[in-house]
Amino acid sequence: MNAADNGYDLAVIGSGGGAFAAAIAARRKGRSVVMVERGTTGGTCVNTGCVPSKALLAAAEARRSALEGQRFPGIRTEAGPVAFDALIDGKDKLVQEMRAEKYTDLAAEYGWDILEGTARFTGSPDSPALDVALVGGGSRRIEAAHYLIATGSAPWAPPVDGLEEAGYLTSTTAMDLDVLPKSLLVLGAGYVGLEQAQLFARLGAKVTVVARSRLTSGEEPEISAALQDVFADEGITVHTHTRLTAVRRDSGEVVATARTGDGREVQLRADELLVATGRRPVTDGLGLDAVGVGTGERGEVVVDGHLRTANPRIWAAGDVTGHPQFVYVASAHGALIADNAFDGAGRTVDYRHLPRVTFTSPAIASAGLTDAEAVAQGYTCDCRVLPLEYVPRALVNRDTRGLIKLVADASTGRLLGAHVLADGAGDVVATAVYALANQMTVQQMADLWCPYLTMAEGLKLAAQTYTRDVTKLSCCAS
Repeated sequence: MNAADNGYDLAVIGSGGGAFAAAIAARRKGRSVVMVERGTTGGTCVNTGCVPSKALLAAAEARRSALEGQRFPGIRTEAGPVAFDALIDGKDKLVQEMRAEKYTDLAAEYGWDILEGTARFTGSPDSPALDVALVGGGSRRIEAAHYLIATGSAPWAPPVDGLEEAGYLTSTTAMDLDVLPKSLLVLGAGYVGLEQAQLFARLGAKVTVVARSRLTSGEEPEISAALQDVFADEGITVHTHTRLTAVRRDSGEVVATARTGDGREVQLRADELLVATGRRPVTDGLGLDAVGVGTGERGEVVVDGHLRTANPRIWAAGDVTGHPQFVYVASAHGALIADNAFDGAGRTVDYRHLPRVTFTSPAIASAGLTDAEAVAQGYTCDCRVLPLEYVPRALVNRDTRGLIKLVADASTGRLLGAHVLADGAGDVVATAVYALANQMTVQQMADLWCPYLTMAEGLKLAAQTYTRDVTKLSCCAS
C-alpha cells in the first residue's frame, strides 16, 4: 500500500519527541507524513516537562549558590526575594523559542503538516482511518499506510478523600503559577516530586514532602538516605512511609490528614498541594477498539517488541506504550518505528543499560542493576559505596554531599550497575553506560585513564575500592 493509494505514508497522533523522531525519519526516507495535535505542538518535554522544569531548577540553583557562597572562604554573597512573575515569564519565553526552533519550524523544514485538532480512529481493523475534529470547526478524514500513536502521558492523582474538591497542582500547572506559594505540600517522592520540592524550597517556599515509602524508592537505599539528609539541610520536611487519607480547604489553605507508618494520624497545612504520584498513558477518546488496538491495565497501548500494536498498520511510541517515561526513549521509539514500518527492519529496543537522572542538587543518576535487582536475577553481588568526601572534585567544590555506589558480580568482577548522587551525576553515569555495554570489570575501570579533578573520576576511585584503600591515596596519585 502506498501514499498515492491511501493519502499518506504515515499519520501521527501527537507531536512530542517520539512523534517528531518518527516523522523526521519517515521524511528522510522520502515518505509523506501528516501529524495531528489537539494541544500545543511539542508535547510534554518542551512545554510542561523537561525544558521549563530544568530552566526553573537552574534558576533556583543560582539563587542557592548566591545564598551559600560563604562555603568558600573569603566569599560573601546574598540573594533577595524572587521576582516570581519575571522568572515564569522568562521560562515561558524560552519554551516558546525552543518550541518554534525544535518543533514547528522543523516540521515546516522537513515538509509535513501539523493539523490542530482531535483525532479518533474510525473504520475497521482491516481499513483504519482517522477522523479529525479540527480546532475552529470542521473535520477531516485521514487515511494512511501506517499510523503512529504518540499521545504521551498525563499526571495521575490517587484516590484521596476530598482531593478533587480541594484542588491541587500537578507538575504541569505548577510550572504556570504566577505567585510563589509561601508553603507547599508535595505528595510523591519520585523524580517529579523531588525536583519540584527542591525547586520551590530554593525559591523561598516552605516545603513538606509526603512519601509513600522512602525518597526515590526505585534507587539504592544509600542514595535515598543521603538525599533525605540533603533535604533536611535545606529545610525541607520529609514524611516517609506516610499516606494522605483526606484533603480539604480551610481559609484558603490545604489541610491534609496523613497516616504515618507507625499508625499515627497527623495534619499538614500548606498554601498549595502538589500531587506528583506518577503519570498515566493518554489513550481516552482514541477509538482504539474500532481498529483492533488493545490497551493494558493502566491504559497503555499494548505493543510487541517492534512497537507494533495488534493491528499491523498501527504503531505506538513513547509514554503511551507504558515503557520507561523518558524523552530519549520516545525518540528512540520513533526512529525505530520508521525503520520497521517502511524498511521491515525488525528492530527492537534494548533497555538493559538505560540511564536515568533526577535533577535534584546533588543530582541522582543510575544505570544498570541495583543491588536488589542483581540478587533477584541470581547474581552474588559485591558492592562498594564511595562517599564524595574521597572525590577530589567534590572537595574543591566544598560540597561533599553524595556518594557513588557500584554493583558488581562477585564471581567475575563485571560491573552490573552504577548509582550516583553528586553534582553532574548524569555525566558520570553516561560514562558508566559505556562500561556496562562493554561488560567491563571493576578492575578494568580502576586501571583506565580518567582526568583528574572531574566528578567522573569518582567512578575510577569507586572501582579502586575493590582492591585498595582509597583513603590512603594521594589526591593526585592513582
